[in-house]
Amino acid sequence: MTPIKPTMSLSRPLGLKAMLGRRPWPWRAVTFMVVASFVAALVTLLSPLPAQAYDVAIQPASPQQGDTVAIVVTANAGTRDTPTVSVNGETYPTFALGSGRYRTLVPSSPLHSSGRYVIQVTGSERTRNPAFWLDRRNFPVQRITLSSSAASIEGTDHEFDRVQAFKDVLSPQKYWNGPFLRPSQGRVSSEYGVRRYYNGVFAEDYYHRGIDYAAATGSPVVAPAAGRVSLVGRVADGFALHGNTIGIDHGQGVGSIFIHLNSIAVSEGDMVQPGQTIGTIGSTGASTGPHLHWGVYVNGVAVDPGPWRNGSIE
Repeated sequence: MTPIKPTMSLSRPLGLKAMLGRRPWPWRAVTFMVVASFVAALVTLLSPLPAQAYDVAIQPASPQQGDTVAIVVTANAGTRDTPTVSVNGETYPTFALGSGRYRTLVPSSPLHSSGRYVIQVTGSERTRNPAFWLDRRNFPVQRITLSSSAASIEGTDHEFDRVQAFKDVLSPQKYWNGPFLRPSQGRVSSEYGVRRYYNGVFAEDYYHRGIDYAAATGSPVVAPAAGRVSLVGRVADGFALHGNTIGIDHGQGVGSIFIHLNSIAVSEGDMVQPGQTIGTIGSTGASTGPHLHWGVYVNGVAVDPGPWRNGSIE
C-alpha cells in the first residue's frame, strides 16, 4: 500500500498561498488587508494614553447638617484648567489654591436632607465620582416671645433686596486667612440651627441662621476675618427687620453679616482686618434685647460659624 503523503508540513512556516488557500486571493483584497493593518498599528501608536484621574479630598470626612464641606481637587497631569465641581447636580464655584490644587466650598444647613451626596468633577482629567454622607444633626427648639410691635415688623423689600445682593457677592480673591475670631465677647444666647416657635407658632422651613451674643448696648463688635464691607444698612434707610446691619465679603463666596447693631463704624467699600471694631451691639429691628446676630454665608447658604472659628476650614 502506498503511504499517504501529508499535504502540508508542520515543521516550517506556512507560505502566503498556503494560508490563503490553493487559489490566490485577488491582489486588491491582499493590498486592502496590508493597508488596514498598517493604519490600525499607526492609530495605536499615535493615540494618547488615558488621562489621569483627579485626586479628590473631602473635609470634614463625616460632615453634619450645617457644616461647610470643602472639596479639594488635585490635578495630576499638570493641567491649568479649573475643573467644574458639582454635587448632586448643582455646580459650585471653584478656585485655585496653587500647585495644581483647587477648592470648592459646598454649604449645608438644617434644611438639607441627610444622605448620600455624589460629587462630579469634570475637566481635562478623569474622576471617580466620589461621594460623602451628610449626617443628620439634632438642633434644639426655642420659644421666642415678641412684643406686639416687634411681631408686627415684616421687613421691607429694600432690605431684603440689599441682603440678597450681599449673599450673591462672589469675589475671586480670598481675603480671610486662618480661623475666624469671635466677633463679640458677650455670652452665647442662641446657637446656630435652632428651630423656633414665635409667640407659640412654629416657624416652618426656618432655622436660626447664625449665633447670637448677648451683651450690653454699646459693646464692641469686631470683624472676625479680613474682608471688604459690601453692605451697610440702617433703620433710617428701611432696614426695619434686620435693624442696623453690616455685611463683610471675605471672598470666594464667603461672607459675614451682623444685625441688630446700635452703631456702625465702617462704610461700604472699606477693607477691614481681623479684630477691627466695626460697630456696637444694640437691639434695633426685630429684637428682644441687646445682642449681636452673626451669620456666616457660603454661596448664599447660612452655615454653622463654629467650624470657621475652630480652623477646620483652610
